[in-house]
Amino acid sequence: MTTTSRKHVKYENFEEALKRLENLIQQLESGDLPLEQALQIFEEGMRLIRFCTHKLDEVEKKVEILLRDEEGRLVTQPFVAPAENTED
Repeated sequence: MTTTSRKHVKYENFEEALKRLENLIQQLESGDLPLEQALQIFEEGMRLIRFCTHKLDEVEKKVEILLRDEEGRLVTQPFVAPAENTED
């Protein structure tokens, strides 16, 4: 990721973008930024939110496809986590 121009930065994956977004939030919450820099960080944060939302939408569509029955109807199934080893 380059630091010269954040306007056209492409993030490799959801996790990287989310980590960057968390960092930006911390910077904004500090309140120690000049207005122009805070605005730039806010704009990058909004781009990251759109990127993350898009990625989550993609995953949701994939999950829906996996949960369709033979006739193409969406069926809901509870998520069952693998049993944890409870041996003492």
